[in-house]
Amino acid sequence: MAAKFELFTDKAGKFRWHLKAANGEVIAASQAYESKAAAKNGIESVQKNAPGAPTEDQS
Repeated sequence: MAAKFELFTDKAGKFRWHLKAANGEVIAASQAYESKAAAKNGIESVQKNAPGAPTEDQS
């Protein structure tokens, strides 16, 4: 199984997503969104922008 995004509603009624690795571990979690469409846009943004994102070592 490949990594996947899971879109859900939190206890406050806001929309959120998790990016889960193949082993089921959450490797990224979103902010709270007011609408499902906004949460989907957040997922699309990560899918579009993350593949080329550089790593900035701040250690």
